[in-house]
Amino acid sequence: MKTGRGIVRRGLEYLALACAGLSALGLAAIVGLIVVSVLMRRLVNAPLHFTEEVVGLLMSACLFLGLPLVTLQARHVRVSILANFLEDRHTTADAVLSILAAGVGLTCCIWLFVEAIPWIEFALKRNLRTETSRVLLAPWLMSLPVSIGLTGLIFLWQLMDRIAGLWGRRSSAGET
Repeated sequence: MKTGRGIVRRGLEYLALACAGLSALGLAAIVGLIVVSVLMRRLVNAPLHFTEEVVGLLMSACLFLGLPLVTLQARHVRVSILANFLEDRHTTADAVLSILAAGVGLTCCIWLFVEAIPWIEFALKRNLRTETSRVLLAPWLMSLPVSIGLTGLIFLWQLMDRIAGLWGRRSSAGET
């Protein structure tokens, strides 16, 4: 069982790292586009007309593609007052709180995933493009269900892992 959990964690970690790598490439592209646009504006008084739209699309994609790794490593914003209080004193309460947090995260991911699909279908059917540069929107919109789906899988894995940990802690406490 432990090896199976380790394999799943390793697989989720590789997928999250791949998304984070794409996010890092997107951030580098943002910097590159802005530098080129500023140089074009200063040197030849002709900035790139598509910079703002593409940077906005890249920024949104980078935000969502970075989310799975942040979730896997638990590096997101948390309300630390209650978590720190329970961490040292009540291990069962801390475990229950982490189970609730993973459940809420999973619920939000499912909700966002379900809501995103009709928007992507609409963009694909209408062949939607950005206003100025005429860049297709559907590929950019795909970053949302991919990253939210992976984040949901990570929350599901964390939820199951924490429930198994709490169950194991209770069964071992009952044996002693």
